[in-house]
Amino acid sequence: MRLPDSFLDDLRSRLSLSQVVGRKVVWDMKKTNQAKGDWWAPCPFHQEKSASFHVVDSKGYYYCFGCQAKGNLFGFVQESENVGFMEAVEILAREAGVPMPARDPKAAEKADRASELAKVTEAATKWFRMQLKTGAAQEARAYLERRRLAPETLDRFEIGFAPSQPDALLTALLAKDIPFERIEAAGLALVEEDGRRRDRFINRIIFPIRDARDRVIGFGGRAMNPNAPAKYLNSPETELFDKGANLYNLRAARTAAGKGQPLVVAEGYMDVIALSQAGFEAAVAPLGTAVTERQLQLMWRVSPEPLIALDGDAAGQKAGLRVADLALPLVEAGQALRFAILPEGVDPDDLIRAEGPGAMRRVLDDAVPMLTLLWRRATEGRSFDSPERRAMLDRDLRALLGRISDASLRRHYGQEVARLRAELFGVPVTDALPAAPPPPPEDGRWAPPPEDGRWAPSPPDRPWQGNRRRPRRGAPLPAATTTRTSALVQGALDPDALLEQVALAGLVLHPALIEEFAERLEGTSWSRGDHGRLATALLRLPPGAAPDAARAHLIDAIGPDALDSLLAQPQIRISPVARPGATADDARPCIEGAFVSLDTRRGIDREAREALEDFADGGDEAMTWRLAQAARRRHDAARVSDGMKGEAVAEASNASYYDDLLATPPRKTRRKK
Repeated sequence: MRLPDSFLDDLRSRLSLSQVVGRKVVWDMKKTNQAKGDWWAPCPFHQEKSASFHVVDSKGYYYCFGCQAKGNLFGFVQESENVGFMEAVEILAREAGVPMPARDPKAAEKADRASELAKVTEAATKWFRMQLKTGAAQEARAYLERRRLAPETLDRFEIGFAPSQPDALLTALLAKDIPFERIEAAGLALVEEDGRRRDRFINRIIFPIRDARDRVIGFGGRAMNPNAPAKYLNSPETELFDKGANLYNLRAARTAAGKGQPLVVAEGYMDVIALSQAGFEAAVAPLGTAVTERQLQLMWRVSPEPLIALDGDAAGQKAGLRVADLALPLVEAGQALRFAILPEGVDPDDLIRAEGPGAMRRVLDDAVPMLTLLWRRATEGRSFDSPERRAMLDRDLRALLGRISDASLRRHYGQEVARLRAELFGVPVTDALPAAPPPPPEDGRWAPPPEDGRWAPSPPDRPWQGNRRRPRRGAPLPAATTTRTSALVQGALDPDALLEQVALAGLVLHPALIEEFAERLEGTSWSRGDHGRLATALLRLPPGAAPDAARAHLIDAIGPDALDSLLAQPQIRISPVARPGATADDARPCIEGAFVSLDTRRGIDREAREALEDFADGGDEAMTWRLAQAARRRHDAARVSDGMKGEAVAEASNASYYDDLLATPPRKTRRKK
């Protein structure tokens, strides 16, 4: 089976070589230059300790200086997986989430047709360039001179001209024995309603568009007639030209970005050409449409943090926000956007011509993160002088954060949003948005005092903050309680508190697991204020902190006596998390089991309360059975938390109690009179 070149190109654009190779190697980050797409690692094809295996993302090849292994994306999968070419393509297609082309005999015919259309567009490019040198293009040349485009720039971008005659190109191509059907399929000619054939581009400056394989796939045309219906006209969608899957100047920009230049995304062709001429050669632009998800992925293949250059007018700001909204669910660590905002009413070409490349460099250096743009949209021009308006802002911000797919990144965005919100309202910084307090407990199990910190009343001049906040790293923690009064060292704790202690102690002793359990730490309603303060301190630890450094940080946060007493508790000393030589893998199921048991116990409480409510409306055997089962499960869960043996935790982590909750209760039976 012959695969279409367009399909292979699609795989290359969706999957970077470093992404695929990274599954088999551990990168040497001291030698690697991630921003340039230059990666080094020990070779996966022979035994070595040094990093001699080199991957260059911008060129799509790898080479080992030890064993001389070399190849491209498909070759690496063939060698590493010991498969043939077609199997390698299938593996990559599954990873990219794209279906394999249908195995039909027309595939080769389609590929041949695309090649024939590319020959037509190449012939048209040469003809357009020749027309720019004729007398008919005098006005076009004068326009390009006013835009200060040097002759070498015109040659580099292959800029041409389409004369005013409605069928000039068509006549020239037909004279080369190119069929009209092929010229039309390439997007260069069309048929009028009255049956006349004419060129698509008439009296326009022509910008050829090349793809990553250096084929001319389409054209953009700038009208010389100020009364033309469209100032810019692009080729229609063809078998060669997919507007949403390509970028203007992509091939040259990829090469320049590989040499360390920042990738700049401008609005149009002239902006890209002006940027390139001024030394910003890694410049691209969408093809006459709004930026698409496919184009974002192309940008991230070239650079982990493209700079979106926005015009300073309202339309430019709206365009930037559309890009930000599109990118928000896609961003992740090492894959982001920054926005360079130009002065009002100015585009990159205007700024460079008026003030020179230095002014453009300053704008790019001052580029802001994507969150800054989204925050401005949420707050500028709005008043927050009432609780209702503040609540509306909180709702909008929660919706914004909820669109971020990456959990770790969502947490960091939440911290920054909390900081910005605190600055806006003039209140102390917290690391989470306000959350609504829970309803009062129906069984009267807890009624925490204000100093506990769980549901403390808010000052009258600020919204309620709740217990799910996490002070940002570096901010002072509330004063630690003394050893005598600390709940961490009290012996008479209820089972919920014992389970919480096991989970917290496990993370104190194995801080490498904190990121994995961050959402649990953040979302748990702690039964004691000291537990909540310790959870906050754990979340503040720098990523990758060693156990000794983590311990020093926690001692500063909650005090040495409280921490030592926690680790000395009997249920901690017999727990797998504290065994000599215990690893993170040993501790993980125990910590998970503690959290699962907490969820189980609290779910049982809800089940019992609901059963009591139903019982009040009219009891029967089914309701009695539900109450008995809830009591039994609560007793079993308490036994698990009393001992917290490794086997019991493993059983709890399987959530067997939930199986009981889902069991079918006995059917009602009629009482005998």
